[in-house]
Amino acid sequence: MSYTIPIGPYHPALEEPIHVRLTVDGEQITDAKTFVGYNHRGIEKLAQERNFIQTIVLVERVCGICSHSHAMTYAMCVENIAGMEVPKRGQYIRVIISELERIHSHLLWLGIACHIVGHDSMFMQCWNDRERTMDTLEAITGNRVNYAMNTIGGARRDIDEEKRKIILSAMDDLEQKMAPLTHYLTTDKTLAMRTKGVGVLTTEDAVRIGAAGPHARASGVDMDVRRDSPYSSYEGFDFAVPVQQSCDVYARVVIRVLEIYESIKIIRQAVDNLPEGPINLGANRMPKVPAGEFVARYEAPRGPLVYQVVTDGGQTNARLSLHVPTFKNAPTVATMLRGNTVADAGLIVASIDPCFSCLDR
Repeated sequence: MSYTIPIGPYHPALEEPIHVRLTVDGEQITDAKTFVGYNHRGIEKLAQERNFIQTIVLVERVCGICSHSHAMTYAMCVENIAGMEVPKRGQYIRVIISELERIHSHLLWLGIACHIVGHDSMFMQCWNDRERTMDTLEAITGNRVNYAMNTIGGARRDIDEEKRKIILSAMDDLEQKMAPLTHYLTTDKTLAMRTKGVGVLTTEDAVRIGAAGPHARASGVDMDVRRDSPYSSYEGFDFAVPVQQSCDVYARVVIRVLEIYESIKIIRQAVDNLPEGPINLGANRMPKVPAGEFVARYEAPRGPLVYQVVTDGGQTNARLSLHVPTFKNAPTVATMLRGNTVADAGLIVASIDPCFSCLDR
């Protein structure tokens, strides 16, 4: 006999509301449906009432984990409409913050995944290592969450010699700590039993549904905006795009571990080769932006972030539309749940690294 089990909209393993309705036969999940829309804040409408500087402050609060991603993508749209070229030093500083944000986001998710499977000692280790990255972001920007590093035309704060040393020291420390962490995450029997073969999303299903970011790369889809459509001088950096073929939760663990190493590599290159010159265009007043439209793509920690900005020659946005990676990855949840057990449902939902604040915005 089949039963219906509701999960959410509030779940102890997720900090944001989502409702998943499971149809089960005993402990086996035979069908699943996902419901979103519990966290709408009207960000796109609010942007139409704010000028371009105020909108940076607004979109930086779409998500607390990838706040820099939203602010930078919006800034890139306005800069392209206005015909602005961000100075190289400003581009490199943006890259450094972007990759530090990716590291802290991946370590946060790895810790949560360990917590969900009951491995709290690993959870605390992941978050302890993440803390050094948060301290580094605070040393550079003055903030641990919303960094306020973007302005129209470049970066708001420079990186001097002292901060360069702080960043490089933090990367050396993190790389040392990642060695035992990688060993535990990839060989621990408890973690393997709860992740291998769980929540499988085949390459065919990932392409069919439109999965994106690390979630897609863990299912064998070789895609990354930084490499495929470079922005902010990413074409000048040497880095690999890890891809896994096992298509399960374990692959999603491994892909994020590997991406942390690549982010460390990119940060070192950016710091070592930081160009001389200004960090922004020196505009101390509201930029004059002509009527126009631009779509920018950005590889956020969870996957491609897409912003469309329309201007009419005034001081506010005529239209702002933002498309987040969770919007693409959430439809894969139902497919991954089928054939698994109820006990794995929370982990499978969390395995896409969801941000329902971004999704509902």
